[in-house]
Amino acid sequence: MTAPKDATRPVPPGSQGRRRLAGRSTRGQRSFSFLATEIPPTPPEQALFHILPVPWERSVSYGGGTAKGPAAILEASGQVELWDGHGIPAAAGIYTHPPLDVRGKPEAVIARIARAVAAILALGKIPVVLGGEHTVTYGVIRGYLQAGYRDFGVVQLDAHADLRDRYEDDPFSHACAMRRVVEAGIPLFQLAVRALGEEEVAARQRYGVGHIDAEDLVPARLTSLTLPADFPPKVFFTLDVDGLDPILMPATGTPVPGGTDWYQTLRLFDSLAAQRQIIGLDLMEFAPIPGLHAPDFTAALLVYRLMGTLSRRRGQPETATTSS
Repeated sequence: MTAPKDATRPVPPGSQGRRRLAGRSTRGQRSFSFLATEIPPTPPEQALFHILPVPWERSVSYGGGTAKGPAAILEASGQVELWDGHGIPAAAGIYTHPPLDVRGKPEAVIARIARAVAAILALGKIPVVLGGEHTVTYGVIRGYLQAGYRDFGVVQLDAHADLRDRYEDDPFSHACAMRRVVEAGIPLFQLAVRALGEEEVAARQRYGVGHIDAEDLVPARLTSLTLPADFPPKVFFTLDVDGLDPILMPATGTPVPGGTDWYQTLRLFDSLAAQRQIIGLDLMEFAPIPGLHAPDFTAALLVYRLMGTLSRRRGQPETATTSS
């Protein structure tokens, strides 16, 4: 049984507890801010974390619905407790951007994503990108390159390798997202992959992609990893929700059994953050299921818990005054 909310629990200054979720209109669509019911709006220059919703869906190859993912996560975040078991990550400041305009050809959308991410980085903030299909991540990485980042790598938690050169004759398919990343010269390390083809095995060898696949990771219940010594000191973390086991996360278009569970996922990320500087993260391929809100909440809480790890690693204050 959940304990009743305590008026004496620590909350960020200005917060007045749970409020009715207030949406704002963007191009005729209702949108939400992360933790809108729990914290007052934070000016972008004061927020460490910048949430960028990218509801882009054009190449999903089985089940659909990722275009609705960002809004569902943001709405569900209104039910997340500020205290994450260790502190209050929201005290570092969270700013939510309006949903990105994803109309147009793939090249144009990818360029738009890159500009948005580069603008966040120019402020010295941490991008937290919500997709959308996994092709979004290629645009995100382009944004880091555009902002002048070079010595960084990508760690991917995913059921699929996403290393095809083309899928259904489309170089911008979500099945090709990581191929475009490694072709840009970005080192890649993969976790929990359990569905890949011969072409992708060859691509791993060609581009030197490190990996701990699900068959080695999950049955052994590994909760820590050691990246290769020559892997870059800075890491962008991309999480395709189908990397999680579908028992925990059924709300995705291409579920594959045998994925990570809740605590394994969190502890693997903690292990990663202990050995490298995490410069940003995304959560992709979330496709909400109408009438089933548990996955929405799971995705929102996961994003918040990952932000909590980063906040603590950066020494950000996670306590605040108590509301009366």
